[in-house]
Amino acid sequence: MRNFFGLFSNDLGIDLGTANTCVHVRGKGVVLMEPSIVAMNQETKTVVAVGTEAKRMIGKTPANIVAMRPMKDGVIADFEACEEMLRHFIDKVKTPRHRFVFPPRMVISVPSGITNVERRAVRETALKAGARIVRLVEEPMAAAIGVGLPVEEPCGSFVIDIGGGTTEMAVISLGGLVLTRSLRVAGNEFDEAIVDYLKKKYNLLVGERTAEEIKIRIGSAFPLEEELTMEVNGRDLVEGLPKTVRVCSEEIREALHDTLTVIVNAVRYVLEETPPELSSDLIERGVVLAGGGSLLKGIDRLIAQETKLPVAVANDPLTAVVRGTGKMLEEDRYLREFPQE
Repeated sequence: MRNFFGLFSNDLGIDLGTANTCVHVRGKGVVLMEPSIVAMNQETKTVVAVGTEAKRMIGKTPANIVAMRPMKDGVIADFEACEEMLRHFIDKVKTPRHRFVFPPRMVISVPSGITNVERRAVRETALKAGARIVRLVEEPMAAAIGVGLPVEEPCGSFVIDIGGGTTEMAVISLGGLVLTRSLRVAGNEFDEAIVDYLKKKYNLLVGERTAEEIKIRIGSAFPLEEELTMEVNGRDLVEGLPKTVRVCSEEIREALHDTLTVIVNAVRYVLEETPPELSSDLIERGVVLAGGGSLLKGIDRLIAQETKLPVAVANDPLTAVVRGTGKMLEEDRYLREFPQE
């Protein structure tokens, strides 16, 4: 019966992230990755734009339109906006063959540190958005499955998923999470740190999108072989006029130092609490980084220096979690281990 329903529905794996939402369609792979942003008309309470189109509106909307992130720190902050966003993405990935048949099963990744109330909120939002069955999986487990780690074997694997709203880390063995740590410190905090640094040092006010661009282009966690520079445009806080300054990667590294230190200290805590037998496995297997935050230049080298373990960034780290949810849909053995909530 499960296979019969599968023939006439789009089963979906979803990484419902603070920064981006990724969707995996069973049998097709990852078909959508868009910003988790909704633009709403405050007067009519209607959705104006979702995803990439809504992101282009941030900081540029009139008073009656607000571009918002329905997710905050990995959990739902605005239920109605999140439901509309999910519904939009589900409709976008539907094929004509599936448009008027059975609702989809969904496997959705969630932070390992969320409460039962927050888990229930995710599930109910997905059901309202059109899901037939919803199963939730912790993000580090989904990332481990997505990058192909042997999660079901009696050996230790250490995964760190640095997303937009949370950093998830876990030691995994025998299909379970032995130790987890969930930090509400991640990519968004990197952006905020850059905004604060430029404000203090240059009296320059920049927006969220500009801070993200700086992070991507010249941000680093470890000294680079050749340091980078770029021109940054913003508003002078003293004169109130447009202003341009040139910043270098050393300055951005200084801006990110405190935030990176929080993440490194959490990694050390997990390693200190790891059972000795699993610790010996980690010496051989090392640490795998996933999520958009792992693309920060040199973050693997920083963690390797601080932990004395080999550290590798997963292939296509942005989609590691959603690929894991997709594998769970493709292989029924995973769904048996993660029953319906």
